Amino acid sequence: MTVYGNFPGSRPRRLRTTPAMRRMVAETRLDAADLILPAFVREGVDAPVPISAMPGVYQHTLDTLRKAAAEAVSAGVSGIMLFGVPADEKKDARGTAGTDPDGILQVALRAVREEVGDELVVMSDLCLDEYTDHGHCGVLTADGRVDNDATLERYAEMAQVQADAGAHVVGPSGMMDGQVGVVRDALDQTGHEDVSILAYTAKYSSAFYGPFREAVGSSLKGDRKTYQQDPANTRESLRELALDLEEGADMVMVKPAGPYLDVLAKVADAVDVPVAAYQISGEYAMIEAAAEKGWIDRDAAIMESLTGIRRAGAQMILTYWATEVAQRLGGR
Repeated sequence: MTVYGNFPGSRPRRLRTTPAMRRMVAETRLDAADLILPAFVREGVDAPVPISAMPGVYQHTLDTLRKAAAEAVSAGVSGIMLFGVPADEKKDARGTAGTDPDGILQVALRAVREEVGDELVVMSDLCLDEYTDHGHCGVLTADGRVDNDATLERYAEMAQVQADAGAHVVGPSGMMDGQVGVVRDALDQTGHEDVSILAYTAKYSSAFYGPFREAVGSSLKGDRKTYQQDPANTRESLRELALDLEEGADMVMVKPAGPYLDVLAKVADAVDVPVAAYQISGEYAMIEAAAEKGWIDRDAAIMESLTGIRRAGAQMILTYWATEVAQRLGGR
């Protein structure tokens, strides 16, 4: 072979020659501490209920939820985000099970705190959709629209009961205007100044939520496009970001993660607070389904997807693979 001068003068492949070399020069690293485990707890069941569209994920009993929390601690996971699934007969138009001190989520919060104390950051989903008989994230008007300000009153009540039950962090996820400010005021006025807010800042109206509807036993008919963000918009998410920070958000989040890495990167570049991203049910289901058919390498796809989210700027990632991946990474 004829060599012309020193061409090529630069050889980036030298830094890709071995696994050790690639590991040494990696620009993005995943750590167990980056991960948060979303978990569902269902009222009135005596054994975990499999979620058909999310292989390996269950609606927990209180006992199995305790076990999952303890396993997450052992693996080095940083947090757990709890979602309550009430009995159908307890759903009503105002989602009162969500503010009942003895509602399933509040009972679960107390159980997990009793199990792990402060070894895991215990987070609670602050939204009405699991508890309403219409499945929307708020209170409805007579003509069926979600009433923003009436819903904020309910969120203030939810914040108090969730904090009373032991939540370290509340995650208002309903995309109501002003929700972070109202929740912050409610927490501060009830002696919960130390409870943090993880704001669902950019929560898009997404087709990828499908399996989640099964996971929480959603009663929704229709969609949430009048309050969740339009997938076509980016600047809107930055406006939401500015408002959430002004209202007192301690941390902010983009949801879903994978289809919105561009938004995640813009949010991460714009703030000096921790940034989270939620790898949602549809993202999980697609990888699991493709792997089951032998179309992709499951473990490699999981790690690549999480690395991409981390690379885009997320310091914290909510993922249903949190404990599994933390164990693979070596935990603590």
